[in-house]
Amino acid sequence: MAKYHWQSQNVKQSGVDDMVLLSKITEEAIVENLKKRYMDDYIFTYIGPVLISVNPFKQMPYFTEREIELYQGAAQYENPPHIYALSDNMYRNMMIEGENQCVIISGESGAGKTVAAKYIMGYISKVSGGGSKVQHVKDIILQSNPLLEAFGNAKTVRNNNSSRFGKYFEIQFSRGGEPDGGKISNFLLEKSRVVSQNEGERNFHIYYQLIEGTNAQQKEGLGIMTPDYYNYLNQSGTYKVDGTDDRKEYQDTMEAMQVIGIPGDIQTQVLQIIAGILHLGNISFIEAGNYAQVESTDLLAFPAYLLGIDPTRLQDKLTSRKMDSKWAGKTESINVTLNQEQATYTRDALAKALYARLFDYLVEAINKAIQKPHEEFSIGVLDIYGFEIFQRNGFEQFCINFVNEKLQQIFIELTLKAEQEEYVQEGIKWKPIDYFNNKIVCDLIENKLNPPGIMSVLDDVCATMHAKGEGADGTLLQKLQAAVGAHEHFNNWNSGFVIHHYAGKVSYDINGFCERNRDVLFPDLIELMQNSDYVFIQSLFPENLNTDKKGRPTTASSKIKRQANDLVNTLMKCTPHYIRCIKPNETKRPKDWEESRAKHQVEYLGLRENIRVRRAGYAYRRVFNKFLMRYAILTAETWPCWRGPEQQGVLHLLRSVNMDNDQYQMGRTKVFVKNPESLFLLEEMRERKFDTFARIIQKSWRRFIARKKYEQMREEASDILYNSKERRKNSINRNFVGDYIGLEQKPELRQFLAKRERVDFSDSVNKFDRRFKSIKRDLILTPKGIYLIGREKVKKGPEKGQIKEVLKRKMEFGSISGVSLSTRQDDFFILHESQYDSLLESTFKTEFLSLLSKRYEEVLKRKLSISFNDRLEFRVKKEGWGGGGSRVVAFQRGQGDLAQLKPGGKSLNVTIGDGLPKNSKPTRKSSPQHHGGGRKNFAGNAHQNGRANFSRGPANQPSDVMYSSPHRQNRPPNAALPKLGSQKAPRPPSQNQYNQRNLDFLNVPDQGMSGKQRKRSISQRPPPAPKPQPRPQGPQCRALYQYTGQDVDEITFDVNDIFDLVKEDPSGWWTGRIRGKEGLFPGNYVEKI
Repeated sequence: MAKYHWQSQNVKQSGVDDMVLLSKITEEAIVENLKKRYMDDYIFTYIGPVLISVNPFKQMPYFTEREIELYQGAAQYENPPHIYALSDNMYRNMMIEGENQCVIISGESGAGKTVAAKYIMGYISKVSGGGSKVQHVKDIILQSNPLLEAFGNAKTVRNNNSSRFGKYFEIQFSRGGEPDGGKISNFLLEKSRVVSQNEGERNFHIYYQLIEGTNAQQKEGLGIMTPDYYNYLNQSGTYKVDGTDDRKEYQDTMEAMQVIGIPGDIQTQVLQIIAGILHLGNISFIEAGNYAQVESTDLLAFPAYLLGIDPTRLQDKLTSRKMDSKWAGKTESINVTLNQEQATYTRDALAKALYARLFDYLVEAINKAIQKPHEEFSIGVLDIYGFEIFQRNGFEQFCINFVNEKLQQIFIELTLKAEQEEYVQEGIKWKPIDYFNNKIVCDLIENKLNPPGIMSVLDDVCATMHAKGEGADGTLLQKLQAAVGAHEHFNNWNSGFVIHHYAGKVSYDINGFCERNRDVLFPDLIELMQNSDYVFIQSLFPENLNTDKKGRPTTASSKIKRQANDLVNTLMKCTPHYIRCIKPNETKRPKDWEESRAKHQVEYLGLRENIRVRRAGYAYRRVFNKFLMRYAILTAETWPCWRGPEQQGVLHLLRSVNMDNDQYQMGRTKVFVKNPESLFLLEEMRERKFDTFARIIQKSWRRFIARKKYEQMREEASDILYNSKERRKNSINRNFVGDYIGLEQKPELRQFLAKRERVDFSDSVNKFDRRFKSIKRDLILTPKGIYLIGREKVKKGPEKGQIKEVLKRKMEFGSISGVSLSTRQDDFFILHESQYDSLLESTFKTEFLSLLSKRYEEVLKRKLSISFNDRLEFRVKKEGWGGGGSRVVAFQRGQGDLAQLKPGGKSLNVTIGDGLPKNSKPTRKSSPQHHGGGRKNFAGNAHQNGRANFSRGPANQPSDVMYSSPHRQNRPPNAALPKLGSQKAPRPPSQNQYNQRNLDFLNVPDQGMSGKQRKRSISQRPPPAPKPQPRPQGPQCRALYQYTGQDVDEITFDVNDIFDLVKEDPSGWWTGRIRGKEGLFPGNYVEKI
C-alpha cells in the first residue's frame, strides 16, 4: 500500500526543500524561501545535510507515529525535510559506520532548540528496539526532560521556556542499537536568577509549580504562600506564563523523580530545600551602627526548620563570618560582623549555593540511573542556551554568548574551513569561498597570553582585588582597556564594554562581573549546612574544611572556559549533525514574520556561505578502504575481496554502476561523490543485494523449520493410531495443511465463527445418517469446538430456492465423550457426544484426531478417550415420534484400498483390503535424502496444487456439487504424484538447472541504473552462463490441474496452460519449459497433445 505524507497532499509547492537548489544565493532569497515555507506551515528546510528549523510558536501536526514510521529507514530525499529524517540519519550512521554521532542545535534564545532536542530523543526512543531493561532506560531518558526543565528553565522576556543551563545528553547504545545507558553533562546554571529577575521574567519553573501543585497538607508543612509574598519571586511582578499549567507540570516533575528512582524521602527534602530558599529570601537586614541586624527574627524559624539547622546559628552566620588572620607565622581566627550589604550578599550566596548543588544532585541522579560500565556507541544531543542580547547584559550573558561563539566556531571549522582544507589536501579541483571565521572573537575572550583575553584579565583582577563591589569592577574596565582596547572586535563604553560577536554587537554592564566571577561560598556557610539534621543536605556540601587551601580558587569564567573546551573536544570526536534554529519574531505568535530579525539571523548563522560551499563541494566522502568494504558486494570482482590497489577497486565499483564522471573525484586517500542521489543509487543496489540473499536464507530456514514441525506433527498423530489401526500407504508420510477448504476465501463459512476465531482444521467430509446415506458436510475445528456446516434450499422469502449454508451442529469439547475408529485402513470415525453421535468419513482423520486431542486436553485438562474396534456402535438423533436408537458399523477384511459399503437395516458392513501394519511409523527425512526422495513435501502444499492425492471410497457415491472442495473442477488424479518412496532420480538435471539455481534470485524488477548494473553484473559473472540455443518445436502438453513449483528447479503452471515437454522420466517427474524457464513437474498433472 502506498504511503502518503502530510505534505504530499498539498499541490502547491512552497519554495524549495533544499536551499542548495535556490537559483539566486543571496540573503534576501534565503529569507524569502524560509518565509514562504513558514507561512505554509513548513518549518523545516535543508542546506544539504544541515537542517534549518523555524519556530512556529504552535503545535504542528506532523510529529505523530505515522511520521515516525514514514521516516524510519528512508533516504533524506524520499520525504520532505523533517527533524525525524536527521534523527534517523544519525541513528543509521551510528549503526552502519560504528561511529559516535552528535547533533549541535544552535540559535538564539526562543528559536526552538529545547523542543528540537525533545523530538530527537523521542524519535530515537521509538525506533530503537529492546526489552524491559532498555525500556526503563528509555523512560528515564524521556523523563529527564520535564525534571531538568522544571529546575533549569525559566521565562525570560524572549522565551517562555528558556534553558538557563547548558546540557549535553549522550544516549549510549549497545552494538545492536538498543539504548542501554546515558550521561548528562550540564554547564553554567544561571544561579543569579534564584535571587533576582528582570522585569517581565520569572524565577525557575519549579518555584511556581511548587506553589500551584502542592496539596493543602504539603502547603502547610512547607509554609507555601502566594508568589507575591516571596522576595525572590515578587521583584519582576510576573507569576504566570501563557499556555503553561504549573499545577500539571508539578505532577509531571514529581512523576519524573519517581521514574528516575529518587526515593520518596529525598523527594520530600528536595521540596523542603526549594521552599527553604524562598523563606530564606524573606530574611531582610537593617543597619544598626554600621552593622547588619536581622529585621524580623520571626522569619528565621521557618527556613531553619526546613533546612534542619538552628535559627540562632543561621542568624549568626548571615550577619558575621569567621576570618583567618596571619601574624608572625601564626594563624588566628576572628569573627567579623558584616554590614547590611554584605549580609544580603551572604544570604543570597547561601540560596544560590543550595539551588546549584541541588541541581547538580538531580543531574547526577539521572546519570546514576542510566550509567553503563563501558561505552560502545553514542548519540549526543547538545541543547544549550541561545545567543542573548537583553537591555542589560551581565556576566551570565557574557558566558552564554561565549559558549555560543565556541559552537559557531565548531560549525565553521567542520562545515566551511575543514571542508575546503580537505579538498586542497586531497588534490580536488576547488575554488576557495570567503567566510567570516569567528576564531578571532573566541581568542579575544579566552586567550591566556599575548594578548591576554577578557577572561584572563577578569581572573587576575579577582585574584588581586579582594574587595567586593564597584572598586574591583572599575579596575577590571581599566585593565581591559589596556589589554584589548585596540582589538577590532572590542570597544569601551561608560558602564562597561562592547564585543562584536558573530551574531552582532553586545554591550555588557561591568557592574557585578568580579563578584559573580569569584563565586565563593564562605566556609562558615558550608559548615552551617554540614551540621544540618538532614543527611541529604549534608551530602550536598562534601567539602573538607580542615585542609589547607593552596592556589587560586576556581572562578566561574575559568570553569565555563574549561567546560566549553571539553565540550568542543567531545563534539570533535563524533560525526556532527547540525540544526540551525531561527526565531521569526519577538511576539511569540504563529504566522508572524519579522523580516529584519530573520535576515539578521540568516546573516550571522552564515547560511549563504554554507550554501555556496555546499553547491561547489561534494556531499559524500569516504576513505577508499571503507568505501570498498561497504559496496564490495555489488560486483563479483570486489566480493569477497578486491585483489589490487584500493583506488582501482573504488573506480571499478563506480564504473560498474555507470556513475557519470562529473559526479565523483578521486582524491589521494578518499573518494568524493558530488550529489546525494548518486550515493542513494549505490545504497539502493546494496540493499537489493542483501535483500535477495536474505530472502534465500529465509526461504531455506523456513523450509527447514516447517519440515521439522510437520515431522513432529506427523509423529504425534501417528502415536494416536500406533499399534491400534492399519495405515494407508499414501497417508503415513503426508504433511499436514490444516485448512483443506480454503476458509480465507469462504466468508459464507466463516460467518458461523467468531470474528477472530482461529481455525485448526477444516475439511469437506462425508456424514452418514440413520439409513447410512452419505451427506456432505464441512467439518471445522477451532479452539472453541467442532462445527458441522451443511447446505439447504431457502423455502421462503426473497432468496427462495437458493442454496444457503446452515450450521447443522456445534459440539463443545465438554460435551464430547470420545472417538471410535476401526482397526483397518478405512477413513471412518465416530464422534461420541452427550445427545447423539456422528459417523463421519475423512481422508485427513489422523490430522483431525491429533488436533482434536490437543485442544481437548488444553480445555478440559484430561485426555480424549479414543477406542479401536471392528464393531462400532453409535447413537442416532431422535426424530419425531421415532426413538433415537443406535446403529452398528462392522468392518471386515476385503480386497483393494477402497472401502466397499453394504448397508442393511440398522447396520453397515464395510469391507476393505489390508493397509500398512499397525506398527507403521512415518519415515524421518534426513537431509541428504531430501533432494532426491520424491516430492515429499508436496502434500504440505496440497491446497495450492489442487486436492490432496489420497484414495477415497466408495467410488460410486453421488457427488454433491454444492460442497466446498477447492479447485474441485481441477482436481488432480488420485495417485496425484509419483509414489512417495520413488526417487526423482535418476532425475537428470536439466541443461540450465545449475545456472537457474544460482542466478534466479537476481531476477528482481529492473529499475533505472540499478537494473542496468544488475544485468551487467549477471553478464560478467564468471564463468559466463551459456546462452540457451533456440530449440526446434517438440512435443507439448496441456495442464489438467494447477501446479505451484515447490523448489527452484520446478516450474509453475495453471489449468489449460500449454508448454513444451522436454523429457519424460519413469520416476513420474518430467521436464518441461514454460515462459522461458525449464524445470521439473509431476507428469500426471498434464496430458500430451
